[in-house]
Formats: sequence, structure tokens, C-alpha cells
Amino acid sequence: MKILLATLNAKYIHSNLAIRILYSLNKDHADLAWKEFTIKENKDEIAAYCAAFDVVAFSCYIWNFTQTLSVVQKIKALNPHIKIMLGGPEVSYEWEPVIAMDEIDYIVIGEGETPFQQFIQAYPNIHGILGIVHKQNEQIHYLPTIKQFDLNELVDKNPYQYDPPKDLFNKVLYIETSRGCPYKCEFCLASLDNKVRYLPMADIKLNLLHMMQHGRVIKFLDRTFNVKKDFTLEIFQFILDHHQAQNVFQFEITADILHPDIIQFIKEKVPKGLFRFEIGIQTVNQLANLEVSRKQNFLKTKGVIEQVQDKIEMHLDLIVGLPLDYWADIKYSVEEVFKLFAPELQLGFLKFLKGTPMRDKHQQHEYKYDPLPPYQIISSKYLSAQELHLITLMEFGLEAYWNKKRIIHTLKYVSTNYSAFDFLLGIGELFGKTKDYHRHTLKDLFEIVHEYLNMHHAEDRILKQLLAIDYSLQHKVKPGAFIIPEVSKEQKNEVIQQLQLQTKKHRYLIFNLDFDFTLLDTKQHLVQGNYLFIIQYDGVQQPIILTPENLDSTHKIAMNQLQNSSL
Repeated sequence: MKILLATLNAKYIHSNLAIRILYSLNKDHADLAWKEFTIKENKDEIAAYCAAFDVVAFSCYIWNFTQTLSVVQKIKALNPHIKIMLGGPEVSYEWEPVIAMDEIDYIVIGEGETPFQQFIQAYPNIHGILGIVHKQNEQIHYLPTIKQFDLNELVDKNPYQYDPPKDLFNKVLYIETSRGCPYKCEFCLASLDNKVRYLPMADIKLNLLHMMQHGRVIKFLDRTFNVKKDFTLEIFQFILDHHQAQNVFQFEITADILHPDIIQFIKEKVPKGLFRFEIGIQTVNQLANLEVSRKQNFLKTKGVIEQVQDKIEMHLDLIVGLPLDYWADIKYSVEEVFKLFAPELQLGFLKFLKGTPMRDKHQQHEYKYDPLPPYQIISSKYLSAQELHLITLMEFGLEAYWNKKRIIHTLKYVSTNYSAFDFLLGIGELFGKTKDYHRHTLKDLFEIVHEYLNMHHAEDRILKQLLAIDYSLQHKVKPGAFIIPEVSKEQKNEVIQQLQLQTKKHRYLIFNLDFDFTLLDTKQHLVQGNYLFIIQYDGVQQPIILTPENLDSTHKIAMNQLQNSSL
């Protein structure tokens, strides 16, 4: 019997940990293979590959379930005798309509290690195996599993040892050091398993070492990595002792319980940029948090973020659509979290995942949601469909301009002096009136903001000058002037001469500002006056802003003299 473990990843760079674990546990007991595809690949070609096996087992999630079912139908058309097995979170709950499909033969419910192993050892006589739904004589059979998988069974099982080492560098590599979550957030599947179980530390370190040596981006799947202080510090120290120059590590952190010893460790030992923290703030509205059984102290979370953000790259998450979160509450959450200036602020929309309490009690809050994956909110008694649509326009602005680092300086100023929420919403609305959300140029993005400023902030010269700076920083090759004209040719030559700038290696964009850019950028402190501003381009790397701080002492004096002149 030839068995294929397969999945459709969202992108090529992703890797699926589940099928690698199942392969490593069972490769010596069956004619077993594994293969990853992506949701954008040709489905006929995927089906043709899979049809050569006797059993194909797919790992299913909300982002690939629809595409997986399409592939399964094509596989059965090519080979009606093939057996199709599905597993993963998307089929572990409300599985009755799925097993009723003619194309589906087996479903693994919950953790798959033990049921899958027993399946391949007993096939085709699988009746009585716990944790597998199957059909026999037009009857559906299922015996639920009571015991959880013993993670000690993963000793000496490195999920990535069967990948060609050269392939790992360009993949996001996932590792789990524990399973379960101590919290009970009702919108999350992790809330259903409140017992946190840890893998053996020795094996975690061996696997992590292999991933560090051959990979680049390593993401920990633990729902709350920092539950145990000593465990967290031991892993952090191991990474510091063995990481490679190219490595980046991402962790899901609950910030308001981050122990002071961990904070101190980060401040004293962790190099800047080595760690990324993903922090699910979700909402600042405490009533909404309590309604979904979620505990969070935003003031503590904010304080922790501010303490470590100089060392750690932050990815913050908010959820739109939680119960008791009205328009004003969502706006307030966005405003407050935005002011933390995390490199990435993700705005997600509430999804009603199978198995979650949120899905089970959706009628209580008059929720309507898409019946197809990813089961996203359509409306509720707190947010109308129109309000949700407007928030999607604001989210476009957030993604296109902040997360993609288009107008960072402009938005920092906006968040201090105006409403970032209203600003991003206004840009999103205006964009849709004249441009295409899915097909546009960089110039389109900046022209819309400039138009918006002329409509709503025409008198704010600082804001327009910041937009000009942001535009100029988007190019590796010196662009034409945008909004602000360059200084005259004579003035530019004087600056180049006094600062002894290397015109053979670089090009320079020089213009005057009505404020001290460095103070505003670093301290959010506005000092108005007449200030010289210089950007250096080399045509290859990102441009550099020349300030007195990044010049040598002689040229620093010259720069200060120029700043004080009447240029």
C-alpha cells in the first residue's frame, strides 16, 4: 500500500509540520511518502501526482480546505479506487457533512499521530481504531479518542531531517515545543486544550539546532511561549549560544505576563532584530475581552512592549467583530495600539472556526458569518455590514501604507496630531474612487495621500513635507521631486562642496524643511524652523538620510553650519 501525506500550503515559503511529524513516526512501517503543494498550483497537476498512490492523506486548514476538496474530486475522477483521508483542525469538528461526501473515506479527528499509526498498521481492517471516522456498508463509524498523544514519542524524531538541507533556507520553518494553551479565548481553537504539554527539552534543542544550521526564519507554534519563565529563558539562551547570522526567530507572546527576568534578559543579552514577538492584543475594550473569556491588561501589555521594542521586532494583532466591540471601541483600540508604532499591526476580522464556543453561541450576538472558509463575520448586533465594509477600507490603508512601510513618518505624525483611524479610512475610501485596490503603482499610492491631504489638511505644511520624505525614501535610485522642490542648483553644489559628498558614487536629493526632522522622528518632538534635509542614493541599497549624527566630526560641524545658514 502506497500512502502519500500531503497538504496545500498558502505559499511556497511555508512548511507543514504535521505531515513531517507523521512521516518521521511511520516511515519505517509503511510505503510512505510526503509532498507539499500550494493553493495556487494547478489542481489537475496536483491530482495527477496524487492519483498514483493507494491512500492520500491531506492536512486541512481554513486557508486550504476549499482547494483541497477541489483536488480530492479530481483525484477520485482519475482513480476511483484511491482512498482519501483528511486530518487537521478544519475537519476535526463538525465533520459529519465532510464524511458524507462521496470523495472522502476517512477523517482523523484531533491529534493524528496515534490514529494514523494504527491505521497504516491495521489497514484495511480499521474498524475499532479510536479517532478515525470511516464509512462501512453506508454506515458512518467513529470512536472518539480519550487519551492525548504522549509527546515523549517524538524523541529522536526530527521533522526536518528528511528535507534536503538546501531547501530549508528559503522556507519558514515551524517548531512546536509544547501543545495546549492555558487560556480560554472563545474565538480560538487552542482554548479547547487547556493542558499545556511540553516536548522533551533535549529533542527541542537538537531539532532547533538543525533548523538554525540550515534554515533562516524559525517560527515557534506555541500559543503562549512565555508561560514558564525558566523554560523560556533556557530556549532563549540556547538560541543565543547557537544561532547563525541569518536566523530570525518568531514567538507568540502574552505580553502582560512576561516575567521581569525575561524582560531583563532581553534588554541585556538579545541582539536587536534576532527575535520577533507576535502579540495578540485583539481589543483594548475590557468588556469585549471578558465576554469571550479573555484576560488581558492592556496597560501592562503596553508597558512591556515599550520596554523591549528597541530589541524586539513587534507584530501586534487586533480582531474586528468581537462581542460588545462597537465602532467607537474598535476605533479606540486601533488608535491606542497604533501609537505603539509596531513594525506590523495586523487587523483581522472575527472568524467563526468550527469547534469554538464563539461559533456555537453566534446567535446570542446576532452574528451572521460566511458559511464557507474562513467563516468571516458579515454583521452582528454591534457592527453593521456597512460598518464592517468601511473597516476593510481602513484595513487596506493600514496594510498598504503602514505594514508595507510606505508612509511611516507621515502616519506617526498623524497619530500624534490627528486620528490615524480616520486618516487611514479616508485614504482607503478615496483610493477606491479612482484607483484599483488590487492593481496600482507606487505613484498611485502616494498621489492618493497627497490628494487626501489637499482635501482635509491643506494647511498642514509639516504633514505634506513628511509625505514628500516618505516618497523619497521608497526609491533606491534618486526620484524626481514630489511635493517639495529641490534647492537650487547653486545651493545644492554649495552643500555638496562643504560636506565633501561623493557625487561619483552617490546621488543626492536636497530640500528645505520647516521643522527639525531628526527630533520629530526620534522624539516625536516638533521644533519648527528652517532645516536642510539630504537623502543619499546609491542605486542598490535603501537610501540614507544624512544627519549630523551619521557624519564624521568635520562634516558634522559643516552640516550644523549649513543648518544655521539661510539655505
